[in-house]
Amino acid sequence: MQAVVFRNPETRAEVTEVTLDAPKQGEVRVKIAAAGVCHSDLHVKRGEWDAPAPMVMGHEGAGTVVELGEGVTSLAVGDHVVLSWVPPCGECRYCLQGHEARCQKVVEINNAHGSLFDGTSRLSRTEDGEPLRHYLSVSSFAEEVVVPVSGAIKVRDDAPLDVIAVVGCAVATGVGAVLNTAGVEPGATVAVIGCGGVGLNVVQGAKLAGAERIIAIDIVPEKTAMALQFGATDRIDGSQRDAVEQLFELLPDGADYVFDAIGRTSTTEQAIRMLGLGGAAVIVGLPPTGAKASFEPLVLAEADQRILGSNYGSVRPSIDIPALVDRYMDGQLKLDPLISGRRPLAEAAEALDDLETGGVLRTLLIP
Repeated sequence: MQAVVFRNPETRAEVTEVTLDAPKQGEVRVKIAAAGVCHSDLHVKRGEWDAPAPMVMGHEGAGTVVELGEGVTSLAVGDHVVLSWVPPCGECRYCLQGHEARCQKVVEINNAHGSLFDGTSRLSRTEDGEPLRHYLSVSSFAEEVVVPVSGAIKVRDDAPLDVIAVVGCAVATGVGAVLNTAGVEPGATVAVIGCGGVGLNVVQGAKLAGAERIIAIDIVPEKTAMALQFGATDRIDGSQRDAVEQLFELLPDGADYVFDAIGRTSTTEQAIRMLGLGGAAVIVGLPPTGAKASFEPLVLAEADQRILGSNYGSVRPSIDIPALVDRYMDGQLKLDPLISGRRPLAEAAEALDDLETGGVLRTLLIP
């Protein structure tokens, strides 16, 4: 099959002939309908994260089950699935406590080694048999994937696969950060720093939660204008003057919740400074490895404030992903405006370039 292989930041990702082995016990093979290009892929491209290479890129996608591994009974050939980049093992203490986004086995085996649960890969370069690594248990920049069955989430058949692909990362991460990680209450005041694919879903999540004020903050006016369509009540142009000052002009008491959907040191520090008494700063966007932010612990303690990290929106994939698809089909969530365009798999490198310019939200790769 064709797949997008990444080797190092000095070389462009390239489409290569790749051999995909059959699924083993507890795994399934999925034919990809669409794969989303995310900022996490950009971090890998830039060399800002430690990621096992060479690898087949991509961690957001949707498709159709075409083969079952031994022992798989929860899915059938032909099922429509959204891929989850956290396939819960169901056995570690975090999974047993219901905190599946923290799955210990995924962190220590799959992510650390670029493998599936048995520590091995199903991917190799066809030309010479060179082993290739999985990216976040998915590797969706390909015609087909083999994933753990817990990472292939069955959804309703009438949902368009080339749209709901974005549910697997952008939507689950953004909406989940509001509803699961922060638990935003009706009537709360919310600020969102960064109105890209994830940030707009934070805005949508805040609207679903019943927030009274939702303030969209970005340095690109077109993005905050779009945020109004997703439920924002106010917008701040961070390119004009200090965003913190502008926030306090709108909310003199500060915000109850501030979501950093960018993940830079500067935006994390801004999020903390925007908080009111008892407020929570929620770190959703992921920074480069080793980045450090600073804050005054005394101020945080005296104001009874919190800093929360949100990995994958604290979701339980098998429960939350189908529910998010249902919300889209019922008209409660906007997904179509998140998709800036569609490109063939061969144009993956160009799609990553588009994302780096900041001019797109989500590009879908269509094998």
